[in-house]
Amino acid sequence: MYKILVIEDSVTVRMIVKKLIEDNPHFTCELCKNYAEAQRALSKSTEYLVAVVDLNLPDAPNGESVDLVLSHNVPAIVLSGNFDESTRNQLLEKGILDYITKESPYSYVQVANLIDRIRKNISVSVLVVDDSQDSRDHICSLLRKFQFKVNEAYSSEDALNQLDIHNDIKLIISAHNLPSMDGYKLVKTIRHERGMQDVIFIGLSATKDSVLTSKFIKSGANDFLGKPLHHEEFFSRIMHNLDSQDMIQTIKDSANLDALTKVYNRRYLHKRADELYADKKRSSNIIVSMIDADNFKQVNDTYGHKAGDDFLQEFASLLKKYFSNDLVVRYGGEEFTIVSTQPSEKYYSALSEFMNTVRQTVFTPHKLNITCSIGVSSETHPSLEAQLETADARLYTAKNTGKNRIITQDISQKVS
Repeated sequence: MYKILVIEDSVTVRMIVKKLIEDNPHFTCELCKNYAEAQRALSKSTEYLVAVVDLNLPDAPNGESVDLVLSHNVPAIVLSGNFDESTRNQLLEKGILDYITKESPYSYVQVANLIDRIRKNISVSVLVVDDSQDSRDHICSLLRKFQFKVNEAYSSEDALNQLDIHNDIKLIISAHNLPSMDGYKLVKTIRHERGMQDVIFIGLSATKDSVLTSKFIKSGANDFLGKPLHHEEFFSRIMHNLDSQDMIQTIKDSANLDALTKVYNRRYLHKRADELYADKKRSSNIIVSMIDADNFKQVNDTYGHKAGDDFLQEFASLLKKYFSNDLVVRYGGEEFTIVSTQPSEKYYSALSEFMNTVRQTVFTPHKLNITCSIGVSSETHPSLEAQLETADARLYTAKNTGKNRIITQDISQKVS
């Protein structure tokens, strides 16, 4: 849970901001009604994700509270009763996140939404592509202020290398004028990669060419901005694109995730399999495991389906923990599938650790001790269906030779 510092002298505004922020289960607020209380709070801890700061307090009428927060390296969102262009510019120069006026109830919703966006940004990797070191430094500095994970590239070729190295990049911000390959050729190249269709691409240029925007968009970019960058427009565009992508991902998740366990469902397994097995190099390294909870029916019969559902959720959480880089699927009932392209030694080590953890775990408030049986296929197969059949046959062997074991390549391994 993230802590948010709220410094506001109005009781009504404090309570509204607190309610809107804490409606999100990721946040808890610490409230201060004046500068002195804020000083005491920051002297005890600076572990705040963000501070929401009233610009004019009775004991700090000239924005001293903003300086206090920034001096402790806590990102600040400034609230003010009126809009002043000169003050706004001064505050942005100091490095605040945003300047929001208390002109309507939506202003406070805007604050809560911005805080949640900053939380999400912590896990968002961005690639900045620009041949100018000064320009890269400026853009990266802006992005880090909003908690993004930032990677840099000085050319299109370097950008493509960075994308190979960092497969979690979600957003690319690229200049148009780059050595050897310009910006819209870069976005075309990226869009040809099957796994890059969902990456957000924002083009940048100082060229006053009205055609350039349409060229970028038609080449596959999501957005385009002119230089020099204007702080609020820059972040508004980024936030809008990320929020749109999150919405699309939510829709996809509703189709692809198992509603109970929040791991992928069988439909998504077969969709991903088409991609994996189409790549001959990767398909030769695929490992498929079928995992079944032993004696699960007895849980439902003895404790009811609610206990069974609780167990499946906890079991799935363990799978996600030990196989975070693999495809984890609820195949049906108490049966799960893992599809991995990890090196076999690393995968089998994780599988053994997982099995040991399952044996030592007490599941649900009913204190259930449940083991599992696993069938594994690491041989090259022409399709997912063929490899699943092999893994499933070995799972059947594991279930019929005592349970609580891994069967791999017709070798039985009882994990101790």
